[in-house]
Amino acid sequence: MAGRLRNKVALVFGAGSIGPGWGNGKATAVLYAREGARLAIVDSNPSAVEETAGLIRSEGGDCLTLVADVTNARQVETAVDATVHHFQRIDILHNNVGFASLGGPVELSEEVWDKAIDLNLKSMFLTCKYVLPVMVRQGAGAIVNISSISSLSWLGSSYVSYAAAKAGVNQLSRAIAMEYARKGIRCNVVLPGFMHTPTAHAVFNSQFTNSAELIRKRNELCPTGQMGDAWDVAHASLFLASDEAKYVNGVLLPVDGGFTCQAVSPTV
Repeated sequence: MAGRLRNKVALVFGAGSIGPGWGNGKATAVLYAREGARLAIVDSNPSAVEETAGLIRSEGGDCLTLVADVTNARQVETAVDATVHHFQRIDILHNNVGFASLGGPVELSEEVWDKAIDLNLKSMFLTCKYVLPVMVRQGAGAIVNISSISSLSWLGSSYVSYAAAKAGVNQLSRAIAMEYARKGIRCNVVLPGFMHTPTAHAVFNSQFTNSAELIRKRNELCPTGQMGDAWDVAHASLFLASDEAKYVNGVLLPVDGGFTCQAVSPTV
């Protein structure tokens, strides 16, 4: 089924990887390109976005690289304008930016709370704010927002700001889905579960003394006995971005090996 995104232009925010290996945004950008999309890829880290671009171009893909802080309205607007100027349209908006800070409502500082809300939720508001008018003019478009199963379930560790922000992503997406459905625009959400990605490693190493033991424990907690990876998120995103999902709108799609099917979530 190669070519599922042929003749589509995809704008991917958070297309770099925080470290070696495959992050969700990096894998998704490469997969979109492999399926025929022309890409505008955005990240706050110039070297990370260029690495992803190099992979896409090495396989013959068409890729525009942009650097932006997704919490800055002017920079987001500039990235959207550059994409439209280069490709004349935006068929797919993919929002992958996010990061988690450990702590409950008492332990967290107001500064950390605000940063989490800005990075995880405000960023998606801003990208949608500037891309939706483009899609309305076209009469078509697909938005894929990356949330988390922590927006639905307690996972055993207190990431209250992340959980709250991602729950906001869910409802923002569903509201957009309903408001713009008659304009030919779909908006859906992927909710990754326990994933083995560079971002997860960065969190483990910065917040836990025994990251190897935490990885082992997280694998054990998964119904499949193994965490997922970035390609699981990428393939779910590909489906939602493609015309195969033309009647799929406002969906919260867990990609978690069945974790959220459990009556009681195990403690991490």
